Amino acid sequence: MQLLSWPLPAPRPLSHVFADPKSLALLSHAEKVAPSEAGILIVGETGTGKEMVARHVHNLSARRNRRFVAVNCGAFSESLVDAELFGHEKGAFTGALGAKAGWFEEADGGTLFLDEIGDLPMSLQVKLLRVLQEREVVRLGSRKPVPIDVRVLAATNRPLEAAIRDGTFRKDLFYRLNVVALEIRPLHERPGDILPLAQHFLCKYGERLGYGEVGMTGDAERKLVSYPWPGNIRELENVLHHALLTCQDSLIGADDLHVSAPPEPALPPKLAAAQVDDEPAQALLERAVLRLFEQEHEGVHEIVENALLRAAYRHCRYNQVHTASLLGLSRNITRARLIQIGELRVNRRKAGEPDEADTATGEPRMFAIAI
Repeated sequence: MQLLSWPLPAPRPLSHVFADPKSLALLSHAEKVAPSEAGILIVGETGTGKEMVARHVHNLSARRNRRFVAVNCGAFSESLVDAELFGHEKGAFTGALGAKAGWFEEADGGTLFLDEIGDLPMSLQVKLLRVLQEREVVRLGSRKPVPIDVRVLAATNRPLEAAIRDGTFRKDLFYRLNVVALEIRPLHERPGDILPLAQHFLCKYGERLGYGEVGMTGDAERKLVSYPWPGNIRELENVLHHALLTCQDSLIGADDLHVSAPPEPALPPKLAAAQVDDEPAQALLERAVLRLFEQEHEGVHEIVENALLRAAYRHCRYNQVHTASLLGLSRNITRARLIQIGELRVNRRKAGEPDEADTATGEPRMFAIAI
């Protein structure tokens, strides 16, 4: 059994913790833009280390000796986020017993990190844009602007371009925040970071617990590297913290690393498609119906019946007679159901007009005239 023994100095700087080539390229880019006052948008899955990168940028800037304030935009209710970000005056709302500075004022002269910026309500996005442009805030319940000197770094775990298309995020605010974009890859895509991060967390929590040297076996190290880390850095941190609490004689073994069971590897697209093609049609149908049950849809019977009727109608190239025959129904019932689900419109033709043959059924076509 190989024993890896690590001393416990102070936690290492980010440039020593991110060691994978992908991460080194990201840090190189961050170091170039950090001394500027440019807005930076950090994009990555939850738990990938977006705040760590934001702090790294702050520490490389001229504001390094001033405050770094981190705020999660999704942590407050819509009614409170205005007051939290921009402050409020006494009596501005029920419970406002005194005036209070917001996070922008608290970060004056330093850096404000707005995490999960995509969760900010649209009404607040307008106010945030104005604050960034005018470099002043107006507290809730006040008309007096307060000048601020803050560098804003933002982060999101979802693509804001899609939110812009959905109408839930302002395009002008996106461009204001996204002067520089830093994308952090998931931890499983940068395995070179796993062991340096593990050492970082062992130092961090070992010092808090008053431990001396902490050892890790080779099996434990290999388990860390081979695990896919769906929870990213946050999951790694929790696993190492727990391992320190339960290990014996300051030695972490593979059994001390409590990770979730690794997910089954996904099939390549071609193999997955082949597997679906080989599966009996009835089994596919049963799986689809079970999924409807699991999603707690109401009226599953009607949903399935309507889908069956639509599929049969299209399969029969919109021929009502053939559709009725395929489903074992009478033509009148089939026609009534197609009208009910919107596949056929109820129409009337003007009196005396000649009928026109319906190309699908060979029967008179009904002209669309408002009833």
